[in-house]
Formats: sequence, structure tokens, C-alpha cells
Amino acid sequence: MYNNVNDKKEHAYLVCAYTTLENSEYRSKELELLAKSAYLDVVKCNLFVVKEINARTYMGQGKVEQIRDEAKELDADVVIFDCPLTGSQLRNLGDIIDIKVIDRTMLILDIFAGRAKTNEGKLQVELAQLKYSLPRLSSIDPGEGNEDRGVGTRGVGETKLEINRRRVKENIAKLEREIKEIQKNRQTTRKQRLTRMRSVALVGYTNAGKSTLMNAITKAGTYADDRLFATLDVLSKKVWDNGVEYVLIDTVGFVSNLPHELVYAFSATLEETIDANVLVLVVDASDPHKYDQIEVVEKELKRVGTDSNKVILVYNKIDKLSDSEIVKLKSYPYDTCYVGAKSGKNIVQLKQMIREKLESFS
Repeated sequence: MYNNVNDKKEHAYLVCAYTTLENSEYRSKELELLAKSAYLDVVKCNLFVVKEINARTYMGQGKVEQIRDEAKELDADVVIFDCPLTGSQLRNLGDIIDIKVIDRTMLILDIFAGRAKTNEGKLQVELAQLKYSLPRLSSIDPGEGNEDRGVGTRGVGETKLEINRRRVKENIAKLEREIKEIQKNRQTTRKQRLTRMRSVALVGYTNAGKSTLMNAITKAGTYADDRLFATLDVLSKKVWDNGVEYVLIDTVGFVSNLPHELVYAFSATLEETIDANVLVLVVDASDPHKYDQIEVVEKELKRVGTDSNKVILVYNKIDKLSDSEIVKLKSYPYDTCYVGAKSGKNIVQLKQMIREKLESFS
């Protein structure tokens, strides 16, 4: 489903079905950004309140039929639910709506599959896809039932479904071994690098402008795009700044409520934050949900045991704010810098803060 920028765009009808309206605007906006990242043309984003989850179709029959009619009227190619759906729900919804139906996890997996460039990144995405599909095999592919058998052979041997499950499990184990070996080699390489040179890791919510900030600091020409998960691979560049040398690392961005199948698809990037001498937490100052995003990143950094004393909080994209709005930005117990990565505003000040922070941890 993932479209290249040069491909003809598919039309997507988005279904934001929530049990509560709390953070519904934020969550629906994120789904739209995810669809944009997959180069989909969003024809409608419809918000529904679901009082009780329907085991068959997640929501009531009437609402599903409304989605079907509107999606067809708008010539949608795919209907995307902003919630995890079971295999049977996917099948039942597809039968009723009669258009391709996917959930949020499938959309993100699709984006990951189109963006991963390194060998480890591709293997991690493939592993996530297999783990996602395993409990859904019988529902996603209902044709995989019993093998045709003659009289006297009933109950003998494996069904196609059992064979498929066994093969998927074998492939999962194989991929996990390959990834473990790659990670072992990478950890050795990283330790060797860190003994020679200090490092600074850019962390933050996806689409906060980390790659643009990396370009501003290094002039490296790193790919940057206004899309979620524009890059999935860890990028690093050497920086020589007024006698201070370090490696600047651009890590993969966070996203709220990341499906558990995807956590390890880019978890390698978090390993860089543990060993980095300095963390630059990049935040889109113009985003109305910036404080929620900071909370997401802080929670994950705490989970992996990151030292908060190493953090520099960078409010990016301040060019979009008035002076009064900048003054009102919430304070955190971090050294803080206000920059415009795209315009280069206050980049010199940020580089000085990085140098001072590196020297304080020498």
C-alpha cells in the first residue's frame, strides 16, 4: 500500500473510533500525518465515539454501513482504523465495507517497510510484520484451511494453517537470530567508536525537525521531510566545532501509542541515547500537542535508563511563534535553547551549549 512520492496516490478514508473524546483531536491529527507519510490522499477523517467495542466489527453495524457508503461515495481505495483490529474484525469489516481495510499498526508497518534502508532496519520491519500477522493468520487468510484429503486420511498431518503458523514461527526465530548477531556487532563497533570520540544524540518526537537540525549543525545534507518517520535508520556525522570534536547522531522519532509490534523495529536507535554524552531533545514549539510529545519522549528515555542531566531541550520552529508565545513556553529542568533549524536561528547558541555540556561531562 505504501506509495512512493512519484506514484499515483491512493485515496484514504480515516476512521477515528474512540471510547472517549479525550485527546481525540490529537490522535486523529496524528493518523492524518501517518497517512500523509504513506503518500495517501485523505478524502475524509471521520470521528466516532464507540460506547462498547463490538467483537465482530469493533463498532456498531449502522456506523460501519455509514463508513461503507461514504467511502464509496468519496471513491476511497482504503479505509484505515486508528485502533488495533483483530484478524476477524479486519475480515468482517472488509466484507461489509467492500474496500481494503487496515488498522493503524498495518499503516505504520507499511511506512516502515517503505523507509527502512539498512539491513537491520529491513530485518526488524520484516520481524514486526511476521509478529503482527501470526495471531491473525486464520482470519486474514481464511482460505488456508484443511488440506484436501482422501477417505481414511482425516486428521492426519497438518492443516495449511498449522503449516503456515509453523513456518512463520520458524522465520521469526531465524530473523531474531540474524538481528541479534547484527546488534552484537554494532554494539562492539559503537563501543569502539565511543572510546575514541564523544557523541551527541538528537532525540524527540517524529516530525519535530531533528534531521533539519542535524543539517543546520553539520551542513551534511541529511534527508529531511515534513512527514512522520521520514527516515528510519540511525544517521551519524562527525562534527568539529571550535576545537571540540564529537559524533552527532540523528535517531528515529517517537510517536504516541506506538504499537508493541513496532517497538523493536527501531529500538536500536534508543541504544545510542544510553551511551551518548549529550542528548538534544528536539520539540516542535509550534505544535499544539508539544507537551504531550515531550512526555512521550521523557517516558521512553526514562525506561531505557537515560541520565536526565545529559539533556538539552531544544524548542524548534520558533520562527512560527510570536515573542509572547515563546515567553509562555513551558519550562523544564533542562538546559533549554530556542531555535529555528530551517532558518538557522540560534544554531550558534545551541552549538555552544553542546560544547559546554560535553566539556562538563569530560
